Amino acid sequence: MTKGNINVSVENIFPLIKKFLYSDHEIFLRELISNATDATLKLKHLTNIGESKVEYGNPQIEVKVDKDAKKLHIIDQGLGMTADEVEKYINQVAFSGAEEFLDKYKDAAQDAGIIGHFGLGFYSAFMVADKVEIITKSHKDEAAAHWTCDGSPEYTLEEANKTDRGTEIILHIAEDSTEFLEDSRISELLLKYNKFMPVPIKFGTKTETLPKPEDAKEDDPAPTQEVENIINNPNPAWTKLPADLEEDDYKNFYRELYPMQFEEPLFNIHLNVDYPFNLTGILYFPKMSADMQIQKDKIQLYQNQVFVTDNVEGIVPEFLTMLRGVIDSPDIPLNVSRSYLQADGAVKKISSYITRKVADKLKSLFNNNREDFEAKWDDIKIVIEYGMLSEEKFFEKADAFALYPTVDGTYYTYEELFNKIKAKQTDKDDKLVILYASDKDAQHSYIEAAKVKGYEVLLLDSPIVSHLIQKLETTKENISFARVDGDHIDNLIKKEDTAISKLSEDEKKSLDELLKEVVPSEKFMVQLEAMDSDASPFMITQPEFMRRMKEMQQTGGGGMFGMGNMPEMYNLVVNTNSELVSEILNTKTRKKQERLINQSLDLARLSQGLLKGQELTNFIKRSYDMIK
Repeated sequence: MTKGNINVSVENIFPLIKKFLYSDHEIFLRELISNATDATLKLKHLTNIGESKVEYGNPQIEVKVDKDAKKLHIIDQGLGMTADEVEKYINQVAFSGAEEFLDKYKDAAQDAGIIGHFGLGFYSAFMVADKVEIITKSHKDEAAAHWTCDGSPEYTLEEANKTDRGTEIILHIAEDSTEFLEDSRISELLLKYNKFMPVPIKFGTKTETLPKPEDAKEDDPAPTQEVENIINNPNPAWTKLPADLEEDDYKNFYRELYPMQFEEPLFNIHLNVDYPFNLTGILYFPKMSADMQIQKDKIQLYQNQVFVTDNVEGIVPEFLTMLRGVIDSPDIPLNVSRSYLQADGAVKKISSYITRKVADKLKSLFNNNREDFEAKWDDIKIVIEYGMLSEEKFFEKADAFALYPTVDGTYYTYEELFNKIKAKQTDKDDKLVILYASDKDAQHSYIEAAKVKGYEVLLLDSPIVSHLIQKLETTKENISFARVDGDHIDNLIKKEDTAISKLSEDEKKSLDELLKEVVPSEKFMVQLEAMDSDASPFMITQPEFMRRMKEMQQTGGGGMFGMGNMPEMYNLVVNTNSELVSEILNTKTRKKQERLINQSLDLARLSQGLLKGQELTNFIKRSYDMIK
């Protein structure tokens, strides 16, 4: 038996890094600035605990473009490295300096804010550079070092004459990556990935307008001066305690996150937890549109103030991906490129925490100012209803703040609604029926008919309402929902004061036979109902079950019931107490009966938007003929 060590060759590591390791080449700048930030924060920590005797001062990171020489410089004033440390941390690919640092100072470094823990971040430089230099001077009293590598396994390491503490990375940009020599491109990346890094980042200069001198004339231009351009905000709002922030601070931060968003957020939720995981952030409820897809991917995920992604699925519960804001956690596991999330237990705990925190905030807002909460309901209901559908724990908590508005603008919680309907529907043996409308204008006549009878009609008009009411029916006991233009109300709800038909049984039989001969049976099922005399003579409804099956079919769910393409079927409810219906029955000529029936049927179809094409043209012509 032979034993030995496997020697991993680095002959092809640079082409692999360039081609496969990182999904996007622009990541290199984020990685190098993260390293510079690490070096700065490490020094701050060591000076705080007395391990380093240097003066920390006010260090910053500088990015410089030298377009003529095709170089990009990243300069920090952090910890720096000795020659031995360069050998250890740079030449041993994937050896993580941050991991060793955290291990050594694990008890004292909890709040040091160390970003890097992959070791390969530095080598992302070779995605855009065909040569990389490191010039570095340690905070320790040792000589500076100069490391150079051209992308092969060979490197040079020699003493340098650098006297100031810190590290300068020089990238000799490759011919296929000259876009990274453009100021505009570098500025774009810095703003994308490093806008909230905890160390100030300088990139070029900017022109600052100064106050005019007292003796200046009105038309004299204001004096200006060139000042350092610090592109980031090292202390964003989410890194502060909620107690230290005012409402304006939250609004200003929202504008900083979304400078092109002109509408103010409705309210915010400040996340701040340090056990059993670390998580900070601020989530904002914006005004919602009906298109849920447009709303998504507006939350930004950070790791210790380094931008990672705006695809937060898996971290944030899906229904909350329509919110906006920032989530920052060092405990979220990321792959080596920091671009894709790995599903694990820690992520699920974070997701559950965010769900609970949002539910608690909504309950608090509702309890503290119900009137204001009701005023904002239309703008937030999609998120809440979506959450009730997709998250069981949120559904349970939502009873405390989810609202059910009526067509008249009264808002009920579920308990309030249930008790109100229960008081009116006195038959204890039947399910309580909750009437709702999805379109106030299209269903106006049906709403009015229901209100005349004293029924409450909810206005449930969000795009996912059919799914929500199905969830409520299967979860809540003793209730069912019916759309107001569905099965006729008197068939749904038993009432003691149901109208008595004025027609005799023989008259009803004759009317039924006449209608079934004229009305197309493949489209309509005729139902004779005794209603108030002023109710519509002919009314078209669609059974709640049939309508829901059609909706499921349209969203791809019909097939599982084996129904295939379901035909359009409607009820034609005929009011036997209507004067017009009596006239139809008593008219002597068959031709006139048919004309009155067809005209009444088409009026009912017109009210439901079912009269189209040639049939609509014929109806209009027939109407004019009747007027003449």
